[in-house]
Amino acid sequence: MCFHTTTTAKTNTLEKHFKVKLSSENLRQIFDKPQYHLNGFSHPNMLVIPQQNKEVFAPGVWGIVPSDKPSNQILDYYKGAVKYGGGLNARSEKLTSHFIYKEAIHQQRCIIPVTGFFEPHDHNKKKYPVFIKDKKEQPLALAGIYTVIDTYITFAIITKEASPLLTKVHNLKKRQPLMLDQELANQWLQPNLNENDITDITKYNYPDSHLKAYTVSKDLFSPKVDSNYKEISDEVQYEGVNFN
Repeated sequence: MCFHTTTTAKTNTLEKHFKVKLSSENLRQIFDKPQYHLNGFSHPNMLVIPQQNKEVFAPGVWGIVPSDKPSNQILDYYKGAVKYGGGLNARSEKLTSHFIYKEAIHQQRCIIPVTGFFEPHDHNKKKYPVFIKDKKEQPLALAGIYTVIDTYITFAIITKEASPLLTKVHNLKKRQPLMLDQELANQWLQPNLNENDITDITKYNYPDSHLKAYTVSKDLFSPKVDSNYKEISDEVQYEGVNFN
């Protein structure tokens, strides 16, 4: 599953890469601040490209909420949804059946730009955090769905069966976020996709050869440490754990 990400690219870099603009210049100062570790369970604000306005980056809250909830109930919903994963991820296999996903999947798809994400690796009954990023340091386009509640966008990152590399990394759950190349990211936002088109895109495997995966500090999963610091994505080697 994808519960931890990093977004360190400047907004102008993201605008050039995805060929969209910020929905408001007031957002630039906020989202230019690097976020070295975004823990989904704190429901951070992140930039998304929403299908309903696919020319812009808009702020969204990580953790999808049913569209019939008023905005003053979002926090209470998150408290109750913790046991279901906090709405952070949406399984691709349930996109047309889950009560929230099936309402969003046809007209409320989105792209979430990140510079990398973290997954747990299990070795000898211990968990080791692993950072995954593009080898060329390019932003990754994660596919998602969203709801609109008053003035808020709430979103979930779509997950799928893991690729061979991500199976080695996330070796218990064997899941990964749905990463799209530039062409498919553009397709994902088009209004004329039918159910088969959507299913085909969710089966896409971003090339493992484009990714780099390595272990990082155990601070990432420690509730006693503020792990939103620059060095959290630096490689830390552990005996018997590598993905080369």
